[in-house]
Amino acid sequence: MVGPVRPQFVLFGSSIVELSYTCEGWGATLANLYARKADVILRGYCGWNTRRALQALDKIFPKDATDQPSLVIVYFGGNDSMHPHPTAHSPHVPLQEYIENMRKIAIHLMSLSKKTRLIFLSSPPINEVQMHEMLSDLLGPLKRTNESCRLYSEACLELCREMNVKAIDLWSALQQRHDWLDVCFTDGIHLSHEGNKIVAKEIFKVLREADWEPSLHWNSMPTEFAEDFLYDPNCADRKSIINVSNGNFQGNSQLE
Repeated sequence: MVGPVRPQFVLFGSSIVELSYTCEGWGATLANLYARKADVILRGYCGWNTRRALQALDKIFPKDATDQPSLVIVYFGGNDSMHPHPTAHSPHVPLQEYIENMRKIAIHLMSLSKKTRLIFLSSPPINEVQMHEMLSDLLGPLKRTNESCRLYSEACLELCREMNVKAIDLWSALQQRHDWLDVCFTDGIHLSHEGNKIVAKEIFKVLREADWEPSLHWNSMPTEFAEDFLYDPNCADRKSIINVSNGNFQGNSQLE
């Protein structure tokens, strides 16, 4: 552990989480924006479903840890929603079991500490045509449909309403763009730069509007090593210096 100790934001889920650090993804955007505010920790793994998540839950989020996360962003559902495979070896998890698994994940995370906040992401839509064109040669016919994604997305959102957990409806958010089928995916499933931008904006909206104490919105959190230094760069007028710790020169306002 390096110091000073800072708030921890943990990203927990499947490939939508793991790949969020690529292609200017939403995870990378969070890490960049909170560079002087919090440690953004990746715990997302390609191929994981809620069954696998439950198996690893205590290892990733031990209840006896000295420092517990301030925020956990959770995404599962896309793999769970895949149709069953004849061999029974597949990521598929029946809908009712998926709901109960997500409930167990939420209960465990809420028990970590009074300060731990949650945001659940529902399953986004997919581009079925692009998915089959780009992934069928590697994985064979993929039994994943927009309709199944919709059902699992709605189940996640309903569970979050029941448990009073913040949730983001990615199924609807991506489809707000008229050209979402063309621009939101790299392979029909995983998010492109444009798809990631939508996810990032939805997350920042929740962080800005949540009535959490303390606030986890980046502009409300203390900045690490924010004091003025003689070594800061000079302004154009050559009479003052720019305190670069506030990050305003990076154009963060576009995320507001």
